[in-house]
Amino acid sequence: MSSIGTGYDLSASQFSPDGRVFQVEYALKAVENSGTAIGIRGKDGVVFGVEKLVLSKLYEVGANKRIFHIDKHIGVAVAGLLADARQIVETARDEAANYRSTYGAPIPLKYLTDRVAMYMHQYTIYSAIRPFGCSVILSSYEHDGPHMYSIDPSGVAMGYHGCATGKAKQAAKTEIEKIKMQDMNMKDLVKEVAKIIYIVHDEVKDKAFELELSWVGENTNGKHELVPKDVKEEAEKYAKESLEEESDSDDDDL
Repeated sequence: MSSIGTGYDLSASQFSPDGRVFQVEYALKAVENSGTAIGIRGKDGVVFGVEKLVLSKLYEVGANKRIFHIDKHIGVAVAGLLADARQIVETARDEAANYRSTYGAPIPLKYLTDRVAMYMHQYTIYSAIRPFGCSVILSSYEHDGPHMYSIDPSGVAMGYHGCATGKAKQAAKTEIEKIKMQDMNMKDLVKEVAKIIYIVHDEVKDKAFELELSWVGENTNGKHELVPKDVKEEAEKYAKESLEEESDSDDDDL
């Protein structure tokens, strides 16, 4: 409840005396309970990486994916409540389909981001509904190069060269800032994305996870695709070797 007084977190349409909307803040907490999702924009495309936590050994491999296709040239990675994220994905797909039907051309990512952000914002201003408990990262490759945007539960959208959301957001951002992404191509970025996900994964609290990778750019002729199995395996191998090298160097320092 509010540190100032009770009752200010009962509705998404009510501000607290210090100007906060607690329901939106609680939605952000729901995102932070999810596995980490990151996106990095390089010189020729965008690469997504998602840490999909496996809560039971009985789960089927590949189920409940957190990377989706919106249109041929647009992909999205999600963090937070998966059921809420699916609603956002369906809304984005409808917007993309309507634009293509009306104008006979693929929807620009900036326009789609604005539409989806407005939709998410609508769920923060009425008392009868609650905000979406998810954040989404959208990417595309268009005539003027790669683009990437992130939308949080409040409906705020920002463009990024590299962004992260989910449980280890801050740690992932710190690792992303070390990369000279604007000079890197997609194949190099895949390895870096896999490495970051392995670095920020908490082996104590969350032992098992599946790494999901996708990309969109010159290599894919502007289409959003899941990273091929051989490239993914090579990236995971690189990530594990990098972790082992870092742990060995730490042991030597001790």
